[in-house]
Amino acid sequence: MAVMGRNGAGKSTLLHHLVGLRRAQRGSVEILGRTPAALGASEAIRLVGLVPQDPGALLCAETVAAECRDGDRDGGLAEGTTRAVLESIVGGISDDTHPKDLSEGQRLALALAIVLAPEPPLLLLDEPTRGLDYGAKERLSHLLRRLAARGRCVVVATHDVELVAEVADRVVVLADGEVITDGLARSVVCHSAGLASQVARILAPAEWLTVEEVATALAERPRENRASS
Repeated sequence: MAVMGRNGAGKSTLLHHLVGLRRAQRGSVEILGRTPAALGASEAIRLVGLVPQDPGALLCAETVAAECRDGDRDGGLAEGTTRAVLESIVGGISDDTHPKDLSEGQRLALALAIVLAPEPPLLLLDEPTRGLDYGAKERLSHLLRRLAARGRCVVVATHDVELVAEVADRVVVLADGEVITDGLARSVVCHSAGLASQVARILAPAEWLTVEEVATALAERPRENRASS
């Protein structure tokens, strides 16, 4: 699910409520029947994980190896678990590298590994594509699709309509803390001038979101129709 809206709409605030950093003033927040704000740290990280806008906020050790060891310790995990998750996201990061010396994509991968290692059923990401190059964004999209395919619930707060087009099934649009749109991603992205992906804008009213969808659709058309078009 993608959560969208202008700055100040309440996207980050919503994620902070879901992870338990804030307590609801009205109503309640429950994940699988549990209230995140009422849980201890070790319980909470097994229920919901948040990667904030600045992934470096989760990193405080002197080396990548130390970050992974701390992640294993905090999550009560077997030694090497967090490191193995990191390798599955992106390989080739040296153990003795300082987190501040990592690229934006590598820093995001390390933060994701720490959050994902305890296997929380709910993953939250706040503006995860900020500062990422194309390759890192593509790897992130693939990772989020894999997680969703394996049954993980993923909520992404973002302004990046291209990421939404690539990964989201559902889009919720906020304004001043209120839900103003909630629907299937294809419907929301294709029918909103402000939220449409580049492909949706160019090929409207056809409901295509990505270049890959267009290529697949053209490949499936009879050869003679492709030739005439």
